[in-house]
Amino acid sequence: MSTRAAVAGARLVVVKVGSSSLTTAEGGLDPARLDALVDAVAARRAAGSQVVLVSSGAIAAGLAPLGLARRPRDLATQQAAASVGQIALGHAYVASFGRYSLRVGQVLLTADDIVRRSHYRNAQRTLTRLLALGAVPVVNENDTVATEEIRFGDNDRLAALVAHLIGADALVLLSDVDALYDGDPRLGAARRIAEVAGESDVEGVRAGAVGASGLGTGGMASKLAAARLAAAAGVPVLLAAASDAPQALGPADVGTAFAPTGRRLTSRRFWLAYAADATGTLTLDDGAVAAVVDRRRSLLAPGITTVKGDFQAGDVVELATLTGKVIARGITNFDAAELPALIGHPPQPLPADRRREVVHADDLVPLTRTT
Repeated sequence: MSTRAAVAGARLVVVKVGSSSLTTAEGGLDPARLDALVDAVAARRAAGSQVVLVSSGAIAAGLAPLGLARRPRDLATQQAAASVGQIALGHAYVASFGRYSLRVGQVLLTADDIVRRSHYRNAQRTLTRLLALGAVPVVNENDTVATEEIRFGDNDRLAALVAHLIGADALVLLSDVDALYDGDPRLGAARRIAEVAGESDVEGVRAGAVGASGLGTGGMASKLAAARLAAAAGVPVLLAAASDAPQALGPADVGTAFAPTGRRLTSRRFWLAYAADATGTLTLDDGAVAAVVDRRRSLLAPGITTVKGDFQAGDVVELATLTGKVIARGITNFDAAELPALIGHPPQPLPADRRREVVHADDLVPLTRTT
């Protein structure tokens, strides 16, 4: 099955829409644009699919009501704008989906809700239950309380995480750009990339970091990163213009299609690989790298050369090669302070309580292969 056919036939779809696709240049919500998006989502629902909508726009929607001429730079004003804008955005979605007798459930998340395993599972249960009850979950970053330290940075990454969180069959990223280009299409001479089968197809792509409107925070760089993340976890992705939403959520014959490049991971292993914060790094010798990545073995103390970070048993750590390349992530069984006395020693002469694996194979996710 082609990637586009997989997107078109997906039973559970995550759809992400950016601020610039929902608001006017002055910062207020654009009812016509929002209704057009809802029309496309409702049509996909009527065709038999479940849809989770990851929507930006809260801060942008709060600008005009607060008399702000542009997106604020300081965090406090961003939070204030979001608190006003979230109400406006939620009300607009309730009214628009109400035209189709569809219920809406708002889910506000911070990065902390994804990083913490217990919060991750709670978010998963909430979204799953909303879908089972026939509602359309509308997910957004909780900008009213998120600090710089716990922000996703953009809703593209949030959408990719949500896609795996709920076991989605496809991710559709909608923005003000109609496809992926190898340069800025506004400057001319940029080549449109219709299909991405692997990393070689995006080599040399120069993706901008800021959206064209200035209202959003993503830009093409974040969309490309989100598409890669989802594809690496086995989720097909379609990147298209919000104005092409009917086609993107219909035959999927627009935009750029990203084929899955990795295997589906369990929810727990995906969290470990992509969502959890790593609090330290263990550098491995070549033998340990081969054992962990290629033979999927547990990590033992003799294979560790250096320890960095301040972590405790049960924390997530990165595993790196001697050259610094991160090749895996795992949950450590030791505190950082315990490891220097253990590394380089064969496990047998150590006390019985110190012979256990530093990272057990069941708690370890390779991110690359050495062969």
